Amino acid sequence: MADEPKVPATAKAAKAYQTEGGAWWAGLDQNENTPELVWPRSIEVYDLMRRTDPQILAMFRAVTLPIRRTQWRIEPNGARADVVKLVAEDLGLPIVGDDSTTPRHLNRTRDRFDFADYLRLSLLKLVFGHSFFEQVYRIERTPTGARQARLGKLLWIPPRTIGEVKVESDGGLAHIKQREAKNGVKIEVGELVAHVSDREGGNWLGQSLLRPAYKFWILKDRLLRVQAQTVERNGMGVPTFTDRDHTASGQLEPDEVAAREQAGIAAGLAIARAFRSGDTAGAALVNGQSLTLNGVAGKLPDAMTPIRYYDDQIARAFLANFLSLGGDDSTGSYALGNTFRDFFTMSLDTVALEFAAITNQHVIEDLVDLNFGRDAKAPRLVFEDIASQHAITAEGIRALVECGALTPDDDLEAYLRDTSHLPKRDPDTARVKAPAAAPTAPDPAPAGDPDTDTDTDTADGGEETS
Repeated sequence: MADEPKVPATAKAAKAYQTEGGAWWAGLDQNENTPELVWPRSIEVYDLMRRTDPQILAMFRAVTLPIRRTQWRIEPNGARADVVKLVAEDLGLPIVGDDSTTPRHLNRTRDRFDFADYLRLSLLKLVFGHSFFEQVYRIERTPTGARQARLGKLLWIPPRTIGEVKVESDGGLAHIKQREAKNGVKIEVGELVAHVSDREGGNWLGQSLLRPAYKFWILKDRLLRVQAQTVERNGMGVPTFTDRDHTASGQLEPDEVAAREQAGIAAGLAIARAFRSGDTAGAALVNGQSLTLNGVAGKLPDAMTPIRYYDDQIARAFLANFLSLGGDDSTGSYALGNTFRDFFTMSLDTVALEFAAITNQHVIEDLVDLNFGRDAKAPRLVFEDIASQHAITAEGIRALVECGALTPDDDLEAYLRDTSHLPKRDPDTARVKAPAAAPTAPDPAPAGDPDTDTDTDTADGGEETS
C-alpha cells in the first residue's frame, strides 16, 4: 500500500536477526571470548577491579574528577525566561550570564534533585559500560494554582540489579527489567535516562573502559601474589634441621638406628616448622644437631618490572599514561607528557559532551515537554571546556594589560575575585587610592649664602675683579 510506512533496511536486518534466535541487544557480548566478562557476570568483575586495584581507581578518578569539578550551567538557548528558570531551579544550576540567580539546591537540599550525584553516578558507565536512571517527578501547584511537574530525582538503577535489557528491532531501547521483584520491575524507555559508553547499534550494555585493562589486571594480580609469597618464604630463609649420625657408635641395632633417625627427623621437622623470627626466637638442640636458615641460591626473579609494565598498560587504556612519566625508573620527557595530557583532556571533554547531550535530550527536554509542550524551546546544559582551562597568574594578567590585549573592567575584577576565592567587591567600603603628590621645587637659596654665591672671595682673601 502507498500509505504504509517504509521500514529501514537496518531495522529489517535486525528483526531477521532476532527471529533467527539471536539477541540484537547482545551485540559485542556475542564476540566476547572471556566467559567471566560476558554480561551479567562482567558486572562483578569490573566492580572488583575498581575496588581492589589502586592503579585502576586512580585512573578512574583522573578521568571523572575533572568532569565533576568543571562548572556546569544552563544556557537559555533562546527559550523563554520562565522555562529557563524552571530548568535551572530543578537541576540546581546557575544560568549563563545571570549571576543574580541562586540555584534552588543552595537554599534547601532535602527532597531536591542532586546534580552532582547524578553526574557522579552517570560516569559509572565507564566502569560497567552503562548507567541507567529512572525519572521521578513531583507535582506542585504554582502561585496561580496550576499544576506543574518538577524533577524530584533521577533514581539510579544499580547495574547488578538489571536482569533484562529489551531492545526494539531497529536497535532502540524498549525497556529494562530489574531482578528484585518476583516478576521483575519493568521500566519503559520513556521513563529512562540511559548513559551508555561506546554504544554500537543495539548494544545498550555498552563497552567498559576496563575491558582492555582486564588482561593486565589479572596478570598483575597473580604476579603480586607470587611476589608476596617469594618475600615471605625467602625473606628470612628456609629453616633446615640436621640430625646427628646415630650409626657412629656401632653399638645400636639397625632397627634401633632407623627408629632414632625417624624420631630425630620428626623432632627436627617440628622445630623447623615452628621457627619464627622475633626477639625471643630460638631452638634447643642436642650435641650433633644443627638448625640453619638457607636462602635461595642465585638471584630472585624481578617482579617489579612487569608490574610497572602492567600498570602502564592499564593507564594507557584510560589515555592517562602520561601520569607515569617522571616516576621510579621511568623514561620519557615531560614535553611528551604534555602532548599526552592534551589528548587526555580532549577525551574528558568528549565524555562531558556525551553526558550533556543525553541530559539535554532525556532530562531537560522531557521536563520542558511536560510543562510547556513539545513546541516550546528548551534550554541546554553546557560546561566549561576542560581542555582550555589554564591557571591564571597575576604575572600573566599584568602582561596582557600592559600589552593592550586586555582592558581592566568590573567584569574582569569580579571573575578574578571569584576564581581566586576572594570576597566580592563592596563599593561602600572600597578604598580609593590617593593620587600621588606632585614633586615640589627646592627652596631658593638666600642672597649671600657662601655655598651658593658665585661672587666669592678669591683664594688670597681679596675680592674678585672683572
